[in-house]
Amino acid sequence: MTEEGKGGRAAQLKHTGLRPGWTTGACATAATTAAYTALLTGEFPDPVTITLPKDRTPSFALATEDLTAGDRAMAGVVKDAGDDPDVTHAALIRATVRLLPPGAGVVFRAGPGVGTVTRPGLPLEVGEPAINPVPRRLMRSHVAEVAARHGGTGDVEITVSVDNGAEIARSTWNPRLGILGGLSILGTTGIVVPYSCSAWIDSIRRGVDVARAAGRTHVAGCTGSTSERTVLAAYDLPEDALLDMGDFAGAVLKYIRRHPVDRLTLCGGFAKLSKLAAGHLDLHSARSQVDKAFLSQLALTAGADAPLAERVAAANTGLEALRLCQSRGVPLGDEVARRARDEALGVLRGAPVEVDVICIDRAGTVVGRSDPGREGVR
Repeated sequence: MTEEGKGGRAAQLKHTGLRPGWTTGACATAATTAAYTALLTGEFPDPVTITLPKDRTPSFALATEDLTAGDRAMAGVVKDAGDDPDVTHAALIRATVRLLPPGAGVVFRAGPGVGTVTRPGLPLEVGEPAINPVPRRLMRSHVAEVAARHGGTGDVEITVSVDNGAEIARSTWNPRLGILGGLSILGTTGIVVPYSCSAWIDSIRRGVDVARAAGRTHVAGCTGSTSERTVLAAYDLPEDALLDMGDFAGAVLKYIRRHPVDRLTLCGGFAKLSKLAAGHLDLHSARSQVDKAFLSQLALTAGADAPLAERVAAANTGLEALRLCQSRGVPLGDEVARRARDEALGVLRGAPVEVDVICIDRAGTVVGRSDPGREGVR
């Protein structure tokens, strides 16, 4: 197969023409490699080269280094996320490597700006530093290579820190997932592909995992902060039962199909959920549009007369269509919520999950429910 015919992340990147970047895990591995090398040789390699999956061998310039202590060394790398809008872009990631007695192995610590796991459901045990399994494996393998090359034992303590990481983490899912104190050190390939939706979708999956591990039987997929507030007002749900699904309704439904919970509430703006009602699983405005002709048909089903249905079809926005029907007492919001629930159940393909849908306006007022009058959790 030609390169042009291949799919996957490489094809996506080539199609966009955007510049890739490096994960926090790759940067931490580079910093660890440089620091341990300096401990054994007295010199920091700069740039430092590491080996990533698929035999990629990027080099990283060191932004900071320190070898003043006899049993430890510190090196830092500035993360370059390429053209991806990553909140950790330009963050300074440091690794401090300290020699341990023979047989101690490799021990990981969370320094300032790196979080600690406090809830089950993640790929790390509670109490562990939020350094994910693949970055740990990369760091261990590079420590072993440096030890073999320069006569070390490979027994070290690695403390990873991120300057201003605690502040940056407030813009991530970490607090909700129970990762407190800072960022996670992430990455499976070491490469960040610009505008890959995978990071957000992966966060949705981890959110479901955390909720299930905590024993939650009712979770809610919300399109934003306003819909989250609406769900919290309607149901007594803990924070770890709320999924920030954004535009990725399909990602929530497909993952819950494979990892069911008893009940799923979907809550979002009327216009976005009208897209789900029409069969769209990606609700982003660049990838799906509000279908006013479809809303016109739903208005007829909900009791609108022909002239009102025509006005709905000619409406400028979904919200205008909703207001037209509200002024005539036609429950278009309820009909959209019901159709969205039916579409969700279709994606779930018989999984044992009860679904209800709540539509809101921009102020957070409920304008439609798939089960009107029903509130509270089972």
